[in-house]
Amino acid sequence: MPELPEVETTRRGLKPHLENRRITQVIIRNGKLRWEIPADLVHHLPGQRILDISRRGKYLLIHCEKGWLIVHLGMSGSLRVLPQSAPPEKHDHFDLLLDNGAAMRLRDPRRFGAVLWIKDNPLQHPLIAHLGVEPLTDAFDAEYLYQQTRNRSASIKQVIMDSHLVVGVGNIYANEALFHAGINPKTAANRISRARLKKLVAAIKQTLQLAITAGGSSLRDFVGAEGKPGYFQQQYFTYGRTGEPCHQCGGAIRQFRQGQRSTFYCPKCQT
Repeated sequence: MPELPEVETTRRGLKPHLENRRITQVIIRNGKLRWEIPADLVHHLPGQRILDISRRGKYLLIHCEKGWLIVHLGMSGSLRVLPQSAPPEKHDHFDLLLDNGAAMRLRDPRRFGAVLWIKDNPLQHPLIAHLGVEPLTDAFDAEYLYQQTRNRSASIKQVIMDSHLVVGVGNIYANEALFHAGINPKTAANRISRARLKKLVAAIKQTLQLAITAGGSSLRDFVGAEGKPGYFQQQYFTYGRTGEPCHQCGGAIRQFRQGQRSTFYCPKCQT
């Protein structure tokens, strides 16, 4: 599933191609995604100029003159900028045609993504309004995480993956950040000190920034807006490395199930 680094990589790839361009046509080939793509977009969007493209959590917000498109990539989606003449493939469900001859095309084999429209503030949309803080902002700091975890006995890994607390720390990046912070993923959140949470916040920020720089992780078929795969998976310290030697101590990386997700950690380096 595309996580925050993949979505941010997509946003940065789309921005120079979409910003200040005018929409000339909307093509909906299959509107039956997680929620039905509004059919009237084919009438509402043409003629509107795209003012900006931003991100909230894993949602892309495409600001048009009369409202916002809210796009979610779901489990397998990707957005690419292609020539309008590029023939659509089987899982290409939605196109925005632009006045420069380019098309923004949504490909979503599993159809768990979304293309929604809102005329008012998109941050008040029910899917977005209750999201937690952005991890790469100053609002996410050790004091915030300390206060949010005092009444939480769940494991620290499950807590930092809670989008109501902080957005975008998906399974891959939670595993990696906990390793760099030296924290066992099983540890109850309310048992971790301020000092250790400070290390964890720094590790989350650094891990996400490095992943964005690397263009995200190319699990399954993720590619960015220009069709290029990310390569952060080449930098994994724990994720998917069961039985392989730890890069720090040489011990074997272990795996177990946690909250229906696979957790990877080094029992020597993470205590």
